[in-house]
Amino acid sequence: MARDGPGLLLRDLLRGDGQAALVAGIVAHIAPDVLVLQNVDFDHDGLALAALAEVIASAGHSLPYRFALLPNSGIATGLDMDGNGRTGEPRDAQGYGRFAGQGGMAVLSALPIDAAASRDFSSLLWADLPGAIPPRIDGAPFPGSGAFAIQRLSTVAHWDVALSLRDGTPFRLLTWHATPPVFDGPEDRNGRRNHDETALWLRYLDGALAPPPPGMPFVIAGDANLDPVDGAGRADALSALLGDPRVRDIRPIGAGGPAAALRDGGANLRHLGDPALDTADWRDGGPRDPGNLRVDYILPSADWRVLDSGVFWPAPDDPLAALLGEGGNGASRHRLVWVELDLAR
Repeated sequence: MARDGPGLLLRDLLRGDGQAALVAGIVAHIAPDVLVLQNVDFDHDGLALAALAEVIASAGHSLPYRFALLPNSGIATGLDMDGNGRTGEPRDAQGYGRFAGQGGMAVLSALPIDAAASRDFSSLLWADLPGAIPPRIDGAPFPGSGAFAIQRLSTVAHWDVALSLRDGTPFRLLTWHATPPVFDGPEDRNGRRNHDETALWLRYLDGALAPPPPGMPFVIAGDANLDPVDGAGRADALSALLGDPRVRDIRPIGAGGPAAALRDGGANLRHLGDPALDTADWRDGGPRDPGNLRVDYILPSADWRVLDSGVFWPAPDDPLAALLGEGGNGASRHRLVWVELDLAR
């Protein structure tokens, strides 16, 4: 739900936006207690997010609590951050964006959010992440020492959001949206950054950044923009996170992924992963097209009992497929991933 200019998302929502109506229909059908939204424009007063919450409420599901902070996307640096010799372009922002706040993140919740107890790691410099693998050319930082000295790690944001269950038990939501590991050059700037954006959660759980609240149940949820098996990118950090004993990779599935892989062919025929795990319906036909991939994740800590899970990607003959919109991608090319949890007591 990103738009090409500031204020346009709010304008579209107030006019009655078709994409928002599809998103709201899917959310109302799943009816989550906590919803993480990716690629939704941020505005300082939260007007667009409030309007979107109203659209979702009108569809039948109320999420009265909201959390959103200014993301790194679109924050101008005044420097050439991608090494193409020009400044002032979307890739020269702290995170890709035409304006500050484009394509941000948000959390909508039926459970109370404690904003004061939440943490924002979005200002962490890439150079300050322990074990980081930033790009270098001939031994020097890419695109230059001045640019890298101010480069933040988060393309969009990294948040530790404090919430509480209805009985008052606190837990944490750790969420992020990593850069795609493509659209760069031989320095592999985006591939390395994507790797380190996921590695941040491993460092956080290790206590290397700031100690997480001891013994606190948590859920990691977000867009890693990476499949652990297929597609481009460096999978080491994601594979380590998925295999970490502190979290559970419950591998939600959807019926529509296998059907789409068979229908579209192309890159999907070369994939090794289970298409039922796929969460994004991307281009398939060209030699560099990624095909459908698993890039969106919900990873609960070991404190939770998993009751159910899924990827909302109905099979084409399922009446619920109409909720996805025309061509199956009217709401988004990404599918909603959901998990039903209860604390193991």
